[in-house]
Amino acid sequence: MGEQFKDKVVIVTGGSRGLGRAMSLGFAREGAQVVVASRKIATCEEVVSLIESEGGQALAHAAHMGEVADLDALIDAAYARFGRVDILVNNAGTNVALGPLSDIGTAAFDKMVDVNLKGPWYLASRLAPRMAEHGGGCVINLLSVAALSTPAYSGIYAATKAALKALTEVMAQEWAQWNIRVNALAPGSYHSDLTDGAIESIPGYGDGMVAAALIPRIAETEEILNPVFYLASESYTTGITLVADGGLMAKR
Repeated sequence: MGEQFKDKVVIVTGGSRGLGRAMSLGFAREGAQVVVASRKIATCEEVVSLIESEGGQALAHAAHMGEVADLDALIDAAYARFGRVDILVNNAGTNVALGPLSDIGTAAFDKMVDVNLKGPWYLASRLAPRMAEHGGGCVINLLSVAALSTPAYSGIYAATKAALKALTEVMAQEWAQWNIRVNALAPGSYHSDLTDGAIESIPGYGDGMVAAALIPRIAETEEILNPVFYLASESYTTGITLVADGGLMAKR
């Protein structure tokens, strides 16, 4: 077990699967106390059990990013258990509106906005004043390279992530006075439940992702920890979007 984040309390939304699971475990293995949040309590508890088996401390909490009452309860639960929150990783997201804009219904649009934009805004904005009371903290909003170079047929997803990028920059400006750093991370292709499922079900999908990047491979899930840990620990960086995409954007 490391000590890079010893005595820090971290909330990871979408923290029980894929990249979020890797972050929950990674922070815990570096000494943090981790609140693992996602919609399904059972998967959160599985991650917490693993953390505790390795000697760490963690809390499982069910929360839907589109339900503000869930997010209020998540903050309260974190403070009740650990007394503070130092780092928030807004990782949870969804892409239920994949396809041509003319085919997307309003229900899918609303769900994308609720989970990808409203939820991260609400959770961070209600948590920030409480972070300020104990000296500040750090917020990391997970985007996607789609926020920076919008692909066809992912328009609503890209729009919500681009809007979250804009909110990240506003958060950084408004909360610097509270010693809260706010940054965004835009990953490219990483192995996850979502990515691996698409590779299995869509012919040529994986090959296309590999060919699109300068580094011709899909990153391992745990490789997300390097950029996340940088943003969580670097003390003079705020208001940026860090791109970790194997050179995909450069190649475009």
